[in-house]
Amino acid sequence: MCQCITKKPKLIGIDLEQTLWPFWLNNEVKPPFFKNETGEVLDAKNRRVKPFPEACAVLRHLQHQGYVVAAVSRTFLVDDANHLLQLLDWDKYFTCKEIYPGTKIEHFKRLKQTTGIDFSEMMLFDDELRNKRELVTIGVFQVTVEGGLTVEKVQKGLSDVYNCHDFERGATLVDMYSRIFTPPFEL
Repeated sequence: MCQCITKKPKLIGIDLEQTLWPFWLNNEVKPPFFKNETGEVLDAKNRRVKPFPEACAVLRHLQHQGYVVAAVSRTFLVDDANHLLQLLDWDKYFTCKEIYPGTKIEHFKRLKQTTGIDFSEMMLFDDELRNKRELVTIGVFQVTVEGGLTVEKVQKGLSDVYNCHDFERGATLVDMYSRIFTPPFEL
């Protein structure tokens, strides 16, 4: 076991687009969103708007486990993203929301300022590998998620963070990422 992360993370950031729901707000659905009489969330073209199947269970589980859960998205459609979270009844799961255009570094710096939690005690679940390259510079661990967030992916990501089982004794988070992102691996 390495010394890169010695305790459970306190804050878990979760991206929205392609992580909690399988679409981009700016081109695959048409805001504004609303609920119909049966409680389904629809877009402006009356198409059903559905998150990934396990998204709600993941959020509920993380909150129940005592994590600070943050919505972290760089979408330009800030009001629409917040409205969709409200319609899905997910606001109750998020302690913090950093939803605005910008870098993930900006988002996590504000989370640190708001919560007082150190970067080394934060992690992110996100579909975009480019964010991992940014976040390594400040020490935030990212689990890259393809095909939506699931309970299994969260459990594996948390296990990787807790145990650092793939890395030798004494490695730091920056050491770990620098090995991943150095030649011959081009991203």
